[in-house]
Amino acid sequence: MAAKKKTAAKKKVATKKKVASAKKAVAKKKVAAKKKVVAKKKTTAKKVSKKTAPRKKTTARTAASSQSLLSHFGVEPYKEKRGEEYMNAQQEEHFRKILNAWKRELMEEVDRTVHHMQDEAANFPDPNDRATQESEFSLELRTRDRERKLIKKINSTIDRLDAHDYGWCDSCGIEIGIRRLEARPTADLCIDCKTLEEIKEKQMA
Repeated sequence: MAAKKKTAAKKKVATKKKVASAKKAVAKKKVAAKKKVVAKKKTTAKKVSKKTAPRKKTTARTAASSQSLLSHFGVEPYKEKRGEEYMNAQQEEHFRKILNAWKRELMEEVDRTVHHMQDEAANFPDPNDRATQESEFSLELRTRDRERKLIKKINSTIDRLDAHDYGWCDSCGIEIGIRRLEARPTADLCIDCKTLEEIKEKQMA
């Protein structure tokens, strides 16, 4: 009987040791899993910070592109006054001038294309000449189609100006900014929201 009791006691001790070692193994796995999660979060944070870091470069590009666009339309950059209210009547008139000039130029391009296609339309006897002409016309029509969509966007932007709803970010509601709007007059997102949108698009692709 004593031998049996000793054997049973030994088995209990062995079982306890096994349970303890199993618990330790589980605890180690949990710690390792937590470390992996923390490491992943740090890596993701670094990637996002790298993507959103070049803010100054974007601002510099925006300023350069705004100057080129304004000089193209013969419009002077808007000079802000100290304490001036954002999107006041003068600023709205400034952007209305830019948008109308842009729209007028696009409309002239559309008319020019129509006249060009009417003048150049000819029934060439050579199949190669006909194919070349058709490919040229197809390319012009695709370009005009993009411009037609842009004219539609410009019209909707002018409607926003009329409703005094122009210049504010559709996503977060803050000011888009004069210089960004001069670079891209149809912009409806601030630079931060636009950057986040581009990052999401890249991640989805």
